[in-house]
Amino acid sequence: MPCSPDSPVAQETPDSDPRTEDWRRRLDCAFEPVQSMFADGLTAAREQLGEAALAAYIDAARLLCKLGRGAEPVLAFLEGWPTVCQCLGHGSLDLVLTWVRNIQRTPNGDVLGAFFQALPATAVALGSPELLAAYLDLLMEVAQQSSPSIHRRHAILPSRALPELIRRAPPLLAQVNLHGLREWARHGLRHYAKNPERQADYFALQSADSRALFQSQRQGTLLRAHERQLDCSLRALWGDPVALISYSEAFDQLRRPQPYADANGFHLPDLRVDRNGVSGLDQYRLTLAHLAAHRRYTRALAADNVSPFQRMSIECLEDARVDTLVLKRFPGLRKPLLALHPRPEEEACDPTRESCIRHRMTMLSRAILDADHGYRNPVTRQFAELFHAQLRQGPSDTASMAALAKEYLIASRQPSDAFAQVYFTDTEVPYRDDNRLLWYFTDLDDESEDHTTAAPPPTAPASLVHHYPEWDYVTHSYLADWVSLYEHLHSRGRAEDIEQLLHRHTGLVKRLERILAQLTPQDRERLRHQEDGSELDLDWAVRSWIDHRCRRNADTRINQSVRQVRRDLAVSLLLDLSASLGDPVQGGSSAQSVLSLAQEAVAVLAWAIDRLGDPFAIAGFHSNTRHEARYWHIKGFSEAWRDEPRARLAALEAGYSTRMGVALRHAGHYLSGQKKDKRLLLILTDGQPADIDVSDPDFLIADTRQAVLELERDGILCHCISLDPHADDYVRKIFGKRFSIIDRVERLPEKLPEIFLTLTA
Repeated sequence: MPCSPDSPVAQETPDSDPRTEDWRRRLDCAFEPVQSMFADGLTAAREQLGEAALAAYIDAARLLCKLGRGAEPVLAFLEGWPTVCQCLGHGSLDLVLTWVRNIQRTPNGDVLGAFFQALPATAVALGSPELLAAYLDLLMEVAQQSSPSIHRRHAILPSRALPELIRRAPPLLAQVNLHGLREWARHGLRHYAKNPERQADYFALQSADSRALFQSQRQGTLLRAHERQLDCSLRALWGDPVALISYSEAFDQLRRPQPYADANGFHLPDLRVDRNGVSGLDQYRLTLAHLAAHRRYTRALAADNVSPFQRMSIECLEDARVDTLVLKRFPGLRKPLLALHPRPEEEACDPTRESCIRHRMTMLSRAILDADHGYRNPVTRQFAELFHAQLRQGPSDTASMAALAKEYLIASRQPSDAFAQVYFTDTEVPYRDDNRLLWYFTDLDDESEDHTTAAPPPTAPASLVHHYPEWDYVTHSYLADWVSLYEHLHSRGRAEDIEQLLHRHTGLVKRLERILAQLTPQDRERLRHQEDGSELDLDWAVRSWIDHRCRRNADTRINQSVRQVRRDLAVSLLLDLSASLGDPVQGGSSAQSVLSLAQEAVAVLAWAIDRLGDPFAIAGFHSNTRHEARYWHIKGFSEAWRDEPRARLAALEAGYSTRMGVALRHAGHYLSGQKKDKRLLLILTDGQPADIDVSDPDFLIADTRQAVLELERDGILCHCISLDPHADDYVRKIFGKRFSIIDRVERLPEKLPEIFLTLTA
C-alpha cells in the first residue's frame, strides 16, 4: 500500500537493514549521487523483485557504473528497473544489457542515461519482452544508419536522431504500435540520411512531413488506449482480474500469432483494425469474452495420446461450446461474433487436390453458432444438431466435447486430410485464441496433478517511490516519469515545543479567536433587505415607512429570510523545506531562523483551521536532483490536530533544493480525494523553483506553472505565500494573481493565518 497521510508507513530509516550494506558493497559504485539514493531505491526494489532478480539488478547497476558514463545511467536504472521488471519480467534484463554492450561500442554510448530514464515509460507502453526486443533492434538500426561514418563503415560521431527517438518513444508508442513507429523512423533515416540536422528535426517531430507521416501510422484501435476500460469490463462481467499483455503482429514473418492465455494473463494484439463492420474495441471485447469463458468453463485435457487431427477437432467443438455459452450469457455479442466468424463456401475446397479438414471444421463451427447457416452437407448438419442436443440434455463439459469431436472426425474424414497442401481460405476465426489452455502434457512426475487453468501471479506490492512527469516548455511536451518522488512519514520531535510556540503568540491567538467566532458557521444566516422573505425586517420597514410619509419613493425590500450556512472546504498546506529556510531572519532582533518562524506560523494556522473544523493536511518537500525529491507527511486529512502531527511539525529540518512542480502534483493527488466544494492548496516558500541538476532557470518555473494549471483543471485552487521580497519576477508567471508576498519575514506568524482567513471567509 502506498504511503499516505491517512495510512502512515513506518519506513523512515531504510539504512537500518543490515543487508543494505552488503548490497552496497556488491554494487561497488563510488558516485556520490548513487550512494545518496541507494538505500531508498533498494527499499522500493525489494518490494517488487525476488532475491535472484535483486542480485541481477545490483550486478547490472555495477556494470553500468563501470562503463565510465557517469552517475546518470546508474541512477536512472536503479530507479526505473523495478517498474520495467514488473511490466516485462526479469528475463528482459539480458535483452537490455546486450543492447547496452552493443551501443557502448559505438560513439552513441552517451545515450544510456536518456535510455534508462525513458525505459520505464517505454516498457509500460510496449507491454511484453518480445516488443522490447524489437524496440531495441530499432534503436540499434537508427544508431547505425544515422551516425556519421567513414565510408559508411566506421561511425565517428554520435547520432543526433537516436537521443530524440529514445526521449520521445513513450508518448509516441502511446499513439501508434511498434510497427508504425518503425515505419516512421525508417522514413526519416531514408530521406534525411545526408542531412543530420534535418534528420534530428524529423525525429523531434519538428518538421511538417514528420508530423504528417506519424499521423498516417495511427490506424486502428490501440489496446493501450482502451486497456483500463477493457480491464474494468473483464472484472465487472466475469469477475476475472487478469492482466492484459500486448504483442505485435508486425514482426512475425512465418506465422501470425494468435491471442492466448497463460499464467501471466491474456495476451492480445497491440492493434486491431476495423473488420467486417466490427470496431477494433468490439473485437477486443469479443476476444476477452472468449478467453474469460475458456478460463471458467474449460478443463485441460491430456495431449500425450491425442493425434493432431483429433486435437484440431476437439479445439473446434470446445471453441464452439465456449462461444455458445458466451452468447447465452451475453446475447448482444451475437452480431459481432457472426460478423467475424468466417462463413466458408461449401464447395470452395477441392478434396482431390488439397486437405479440406480446416474447411470442414470451420463450416461445422459456423453451423453450430448460426441457425441460418444454409449448409447442405449431411454430416455437418447432423453433428450441429448433436451438439445442441447434448447442450440441451444437461451441463456439458470439455470431455463430452472431446468424445463428440472424435465421432465427428471418424464420420467426416477423407483420404486427402493428410495432404501437405491445406486449404486455409476463410478458416481463421480472428477473435479465438490458440487453445493452449485446453491441453497439458504429462511427465512421469506430474501424472497425479490436478490440471486446471493457472491463476495469474500475485501483484507485487506497491513501493514508496512515485514517478511524475515534468513539463518541457521548449518542446511543449511532458518528460514521462522524469522525477522520482520518495514519500515519507516525518519523524517526531517534542509536541510540547509547539505548545510553547502558541503561548508565545497569546495576543495573536486571542485576536484570531474573535475573528474565528465571526467565521465559524452558526448553521443559520440572516439575509436582510429582501423583496420576499419569511419575516419582516423592522429596520428597513421603518425606513420605507418614513420615505412613504415624506412622499419619497419607498423601498419595497423590507423582508428578511434565513438560510443554512456551512463551510465545505479542504485545505492542504505545503511547506518548502529547502536549505535556505535554515538561514537566520534578515534584520531580526534575534538569531531565529526562517524555518522556526515557519513552524510558529504553521502552528498558529493549524490551530485556527482546527477551530473552524475544516479538514486539512500538512506536508513538506525538498529535492536533491530529479532522482531524489522528498515528500514529508506531517499531518493527514483524517488525523486530528493532536500530539502526533505536532511532534512531526516540531522536528522539521531544512535541506537541499526546491523542485516545486512534483510536490504540487503529489499534494494535489491527495487533495483531489477530498469531496469538498472548495479545495485549497497553500504553498509556503522562500524562493523560486530550482534544483542543482537544472541549469535553465525557466525550466522548473514553466513546469511549476504547468502543475498549477493541471490542479486548476481538477478544481484545486493554488495560492502561494512567498517570503522572497523579489518574488514578483517569477511568482506571477507561476500563480497568476493568486499569491501573497510577505516582505517582513518576522511577521509570518501573524500574516499566514490572516491570508488563510481572507481566502476562506
